[in-house]
Amino acid sequence: MKRARFQWETGARKLRLGERTLVMGIVNVTPDSFSDGGKYLKPAAAVAQGLRLLEAGADILDIGGESTRPGASAAVTAEQEAERVLPVIAEWKRRVPECVISVDTYKAWVAEVALAAGAEIVNDVSGLRGDPAMAAMVARAKCGVVVMQMRGRPAEWKSLPPLKNPVALVKRELAESVAVALEAGIAKKRIVLDPGIGFGKRFEENYPLLARLDQLAVLGYPLLVGTSRKSFIGRTVAKARGILDKDGREMVPPDERVFGTLASEAAAVMGGAHILRTHDVRACVDAVRVADEVMKAQQ
Repeated sequence: MKRARFQWETGARKLRLGERTLVMGIVNVTPDSFSDGGKYLKPAAAVAQGLRLLEAGADILDIGGESTRPGASAAVTAEQEAERVLPVIAEWKRRVPECVISVDTYKAWVAEVALAAGAEIVNDVSGLRGDPAMAAMVARAKCGVVVMQMRGRPAEWKSLPPLKNPVALVKRELAESVAVALEAGIAKKRIVLDPGIGFGKRFEENYPLLARLDQLAVLGYPLLVGTSRKSFIGRTVAKARGILDKDGREMVPPDERVFGTLASEAAAVMGGAHILRTHDVRACVDAVRVADEVMKAQQ
């Protein structure tokens, strides 16, 4: 597949997308992340992890102060979220002024103060639906924005009915979120779309999204994909190993999902993804450079 090229405008910066895959490194400043369980909750630990990810080759650092793990129900206040992310953003910009920072939040006020502290991308898992003030704030700020599709809230995911056509649903809802963005005055050149793999999708509903990214690319925007260490990968790997948990479900822990993650990330690149959001930056960078070369050879 030939990958479309874009210039993503994030404030005063223009990021070239499509020539090579950009890697977004994840830093969770939360006590209950599914992947690291509060390992980087303290600002000093989060700052150090971000610097390690930059050294490993991350093009963007994505920081989040509220967990969206499956089953999460206790909402974090905007003030708590800001207290977690602002010191880290400020210190990253002090240490590495040229670094590109994304804030993972669906709250407009948190996004606004994070942008003031040095972030230049808002990564909204709610697709601009979680806070009615978000779209207008992003338009005023003239920052970059990642618009993701999420089905329901994390606490509801286990009870959601199955989808007959997950690709069609994601495509339709992303198009609806884009319409909200454009109506609010967000320029097309500032928007990236994310299908929200794992966010309200059952195990079997994630693979069609990975396999048919081309159907989302027709919307005309760059694509960001985040599969890193997610449970659908754990289930696939566990099935292959013949591992069952005490309830008879197949699962391996997040830190044993790295190799499966790399396969999914390479598949995403081959399907047309422009940016990958990942925990394991060094491994991802190596994998996508190979995938990028394969993409070039096809053209």
